[in-house]
Amino acid sequence: MADSENGWKFAQCFGDKGEVEEITEAADIISTVEFDHTGDYLATGDKGGRVVLFERNDSKKGCEYKFYTEFQSHEPEFDYLKSLEIEEKINKIKWCKRQNAAQFLLSTNDKTIKLWKVFEKSLKVVAENNLSDGMRPQNGRVQSLKLPKLTHHDTIIAAVPRKVYANAHAYHINSISINSDGETYISADDLRINLWNLNISDQSFNIVDIKPVNMEELTEVITAAEFHPIHCNLFMYSSSKGTIKLSDMRAAALCDRHAKLFEEQEDPANRSFFSEIISSISDVKFSKDGRYILSRDYLTLKIWDINMDNRPVKTINIHDHLRNKLCDLYENDCIFDKFECTFSGDGQNVLTGSYNNYFYIYDREGLSDISLQADKIAFKTKRGSVRHRMLRGKNIKKEEINVDTIDFNKKILHASWHPNENSIAVAATNNLFIFT
Repeated sequence: MADSENGWKFAQCFGDKGEVEEITEAADIISTVEFDHTGDYLATGDKGGRVVLFERNDSKKGCEYKFYTEFQSHEPEFDYLKSLEIEEKINKIKWCKRQNAAQFLLSTNDKTIKLWKVFEKSLKVVAENNLSDGMRPQNGRVQSLKLPKLTHHDTIIAAVPRKVYANAHAYHINSISINSDGETYISADDLRINLWNLNISDQSFNIVDIKPVNMEELTEVITAAEFHPIHCNLFMYSSSKGTIKLSDMRAAALCDRHAKLFEEQEDPANRSFFSEIISSISDVKFSKDGRYILSRDYLTLKIWDINMDNRPVKTINIHDHLRNKLCDLYENDCIFDKFECTFSGDGQNVLTGSYNNYFYIYDREGLSDISLQADKIAFKTKRGSVRHRMLRGKNIKKEEINVDTIDFNKKILHASWHPNENSIAVAATNNLFIFT
């Protein structure tokens, strides 16, 4: 591990390519990252439909992880009724709270959600039977019968799909969130949010529907949704209009009427052609205690108090240095990039990503500002195809960034913060970085 000037240590990188400059296969690009509730396990999903799990390496000091298992979660499909290809890309992974020796997690692509059971499976072989040496029948007669004996041969990590929740979404699924009751979860697409029971795969309840009667009147879409971490009746969803709506399932079966609306009115003097695009919220997260909401749009990171819906308590400029490049970013589609955001386990810090593989860490009051870029300076090949590389960090101020030299193909879209420690997992194209 190497110390950076801001106290963060850069521990590991998992990737299947040698150098940063190598061309990355599209299927290898990581599309989601998620710690489990204990922080002992870490899951990644990629555009090839694979889920890779990592387990904490207790034999090492600090926060290090080792490869646990890998399985193919989704396959490419074709919708013959709509003549539409359905990608295998994993959009989201959510861990269920552990209740026994097995792990359960939800994974979803654009259309289908699956509940996976991951467990240690003991393989046994027949060690002794009637045909073993010394017990073969003589003259065609068996002298004594022996019961076959099984002995432990090996232990493997098995992954089996326990439930498949299909055919409930007409549009692309962008979010799944497990309720604090441990029994239900929501899935959200562009226009609807469905409520599921984890044990029932053939039935769901539509709790939000913003689809207009005439699709030409469509003015906004749902971009993200999440359950409250404590109160099982509350959930929120964000929209492309830059609003966050908090809904209470106790009020009505269909939660189209929100309990609270979090919205910051835009200054008319700042309106431009790009205003609607850059105001679209790409991600929302509750703090662990449910008191604060974190939202990310293209230019800013906002922290909201759940008891104050007229304005955010803190607005942090992430891409202010890109305001003059919005036209170019629109031309190359980067303006539509969906950056995620996350709270630290204690809710005191927030994290989000940017371009050039930069990511930013702030305390909740916005007083501290840490900008980091991960560089690979050494690597050594371990067993298998997984490579561990030491990293170093550079604390870079935004005003020092040369906008004309930014590589917009390198971007930190997905990250997850350890629930109990100051450790983070960051996805950069096909590499997973662990910082502590």
